Amino acid sequence: MLIRRRIVALAMATCVLCIPGLGYRAVAEPTVAGGFAYRVYLPIQFRSSPQGCEPIPEETYHAIPVDGLYPDTAPADLHPDLNLALRGYRENPTAQRGLVDYGGDFDDRAPRLQSLYGDERWPGIARVHQVNGWDGSWPWVYREDLITNPAVTLAGLVSTSGEKVHVPYRPAEVFHDTVTGRHYVAMVLYAAPDRITLKYTRDDHVITGYTIHLEGICVEPRLVALYNETNAAGRGYLPGLQFGQAIGRAAGSEVGVAIRDVGRFMDPRSLKDWWQGLSASGALEVLTLDASD
Repeated sequence: MLIRRRIVALAMATCVLCIPGLGYRAVAEPTVAGGFAYRVYLPIQFRSSPQGCEPIPEETYHAIPVDGLYPDTAPADLHPDLNLALRGYRENPTAQRGLVDYGGDFDDRAPRLQSLYGDERWPGIARVHQVNGWDGSWPWVYREDLITNPAVTLAGLVSTSGEKVHVPYRPAEVFHDTVTGRHYVAMVLYAAPDRITLKYTRDDHVITGYTIHLEGICVEPRLVALYNETNAAGRGYLPGLQFGQAIGRAAGSEVGVAIRDVGRFMDPRSLKDWWQGLSASGALEVLTLDASD
């Protein structure tokens, strides 16, 4: 599907971008008149249901101080490092839909993706995808090339519609509020009703530490509201997430997960990196890959 509109006439494009659960790529290009034309690609849909969008009334959210301030002038919702929807992604039908073993060193304090769901299970992978790259060009020109190394940069983890989605555990905190005693494991860099970007430092960018993008979820409405409030106030504070905290619900049968290390998109299937300590009944099929490829 191809949609072209000038910035002064984006009503229809905006409507398309508001559809929950879509993976797409939006490209702003100069026009003859000096404005921009938007191309919006809609290759992937994470199906949603009303059950998946119920709130989580027992959760409360609080803002924490940002340490490294936002380095760019672009609004967060127009930044392709924060809003994954701007990059988009495509399914890779030939890649392994399971865990892979790259061998080599690992960080024993990396996020654990099995803690995304409350029972810390191996959920299985429904589909795997390749995220589109970005060459850092401004204003708002996004490279259309897929990131092909590694072969998978976003995995659709099997879910049950409506089940709670939690901030993935990491054995290190980003902030301890000594007044309230709260311990925070991550900070929200971007939140929308159907996607969220988490950061495992208090830097307001992705170029340090770990970053996780989650797609195809219904983000808890009060968490979205707190993000919008802190974003509008200048991003000196952003929502913090405590260990094990629920951040939303699965919108459908899979939740898309992309993980980054110092900005680089990594393979979310990597057993030694993101699934350490995984406990699963029965044998798991694990593909061995050469990390040098």
